[in-house]
Amino acid sequence: MVQVLTDLELVISKSYISSDGGWFMDVFHVTDQLGNKLTDETLILYIQQALCASRRGEGASSEVQKCLKRDVRPRHVSTENTALEVTGVDRPGLMSEISAVLYELGCHVPAAVAWTHKARAACIFYIEDGLEGRPITAPEMLAHVEEQLEIVVGAHHGEGETRSVRLTTPMPGRTHTERRLHQLMYADRDYELCRGCDGGAGHWNGCTRTHVLIDSCKEKGYSVVNIKCIDRPKLLFDTLCALTDLQYVVFHAAISSKGCFADQEYFIRQTDGCTLDTENQRQKLTQCLIAAIERRVSHQGLRLEICTQNRMGLLSDVTRAFRENGLSVSMSEIGTNGEKATGSFYVMDASGHDVNQRTVELLKQEIGGSVLVVNKSSNRTSQASSVSLSRSSSGGGSLDDRPKFSLGNLLWSRLERLSGNFSLI
Repeated sequence: MVQVLTDLELVISKSYISSDGGWFMDVFHVTDQLGNKLTDETLILYIQQALCASRRGEGASSEVQKCLKRDVRPRHVSTENTALEVTGVDRPGLMSEISAVLYELGCHVPAAVAWTHKARAACIFYIEDGLEGRPITAPEMLAHVEEQLEIVVGAHHGEGETRSVRLTTPMPGRTHTERRLHQLMYADRDYELCRGCDGGAGHWNGCTRTHVLIDSCKEKGYSVVNIKCIDRPKLLFDTLCALTDLQYVVFHAAISSKGCFADQEYFIRQTDGCTLDTENQRQKLTQCLIAAIERRVSHQGLRLEICTQNRMGLLSDVTRAFRENGLSVSMSEIGTNGEKATGSFYVMDASGHDVNQRTVELLKQEIGGSVLVVNKSSNRTSQASSVSLSRSSSGGGSLDDRPKFSLGNLLWSRLERLSGNFSLI
């Protein structure tokens, strides 16, 4: 459900989740990106069809989607093409080298997304035959592409350093691209270097680091996870990806945002019904949640929005321009829509500093089309505080000692008011 709302680029400001005894009730407070209430009846119908199976007979989803006049899917993502998944050590020029090899092999890249975190990199390239414009499915061609890319990715890896290169052909029900990036980075064990604030609950007030506390609710048989961090778009989606892929079931939850901070409280069990009973289990879950929250915002540098003519080898040319000007890419996403290609890149110089204006002007000349500088700050706190999950303009920029909501004094009171005849819950 959260994935559907996220792909529609809706902002979730609050959520109350409850499921037990065969019933569930999930409440999401959503607005558009500007904080406005949803009034488009077509959009509301699409949400109802996407979330509720009994509503899907009220109109063909494809027809409703046409009325929305846009694709309902993550930006810069192609589900009809062969997917190339790469993980390994992050280094300057890696994306440029991969895209150059793909171009030389006659592969066109209509979409690509790359994340970096804790000196590791994960990339998903969607590729097609550059001449025929179709997915690459021939086994011999797939094997040849994979072999060439193995050489590129492994060129700068030391002994014992993990890496992977994997090609998959189009298939029904392909995993959501951003969730797949989370899975790739988890498999690459980037979470092992993640640490939350060591100051404890007394240091939450005003701290901008991610805080995760895990307690037990023995009388109900739950483990309780409390998360406090900087608020931002897609925060709930990223957190739920981590919990779900780690085989935890969320039975109850309450999520809210205050100013530029977010509170999340989850009552969970493992899929086998067990709770987190050992310190090792709690430590691993803490590390994985921090990693899931920080991957999307760990990038630094200058953000460039690019819009130019779509053509074969475009990604290779753009990333080569970055490399030749001494820049490295910390996060990127690019996609095509007909004749146009659009994307965003976070770039920094070799010293880890923002790019100077002269270099930006050179990039504009080399790349062509429209190159817009969106963000000039590499400070994560200032970036995060400018875009929050709630888009709230209310005051308050500090974290409380403990969450002010719980199942007893908030979740149930809100649900009882909404549930009407659902007294059995």
